[in-house]
Amino acid sequence: MFQRNSQPSHPAQGKPANGGPAFVPPAASAAAAPAAARGPLLPMVEISIQRLEEIVEQETWALKNRQAINLKDFNDRKSQALLELTRTLRNFQSVGTSPALVERVGSLKAKLAANQAMLKLHLEAVREISTSLADAIRHSESDGTYTQAISLAYRRS
Repeated sequence: MFQRNSQPSHPAQGKPANGGPAFVPPAASAAAAPAAARGPLLPMVEISIQRLEEIVEQETWALKNRQAINLKDFNDRKSQALLELTRTLRNFQSVGTSPALVERVGSLKAKLAANQAMLKLHLEAVREISTSLADAIRHSESDGTYTQAISLAYRRS
């Protein structure tokens, strides 16, 4: 198995000598392997985190600003981005962590907490509205025949 070399083979041009990507055989020592693997994987993890952060920020902004949004669409997009991040992190686990990655994950965690709070507030508002509507419909459909009798029986006990 070969890994992409992030170092150009000709420093003046900034590209490999043949114009294509440079490949190097896997590192022979165990100490060199994590550094070589971290090179191409860390940007992939950061891109996945950034993509998920952008989706979460868009949804949070829309909820805060009371924009009409498709929650299913946002849920699908977040699920897809989370799946991508999970798959990328699986490859990254054997490599170890970096302080930059820990910071990015902490930032993502804070954004997810803010998003969760906004979704909770939104769902509570929807629940209150749906309860009010259900009560109004129930009241409008009732002719009062049983309502008064039930309330009098309740008062007597």
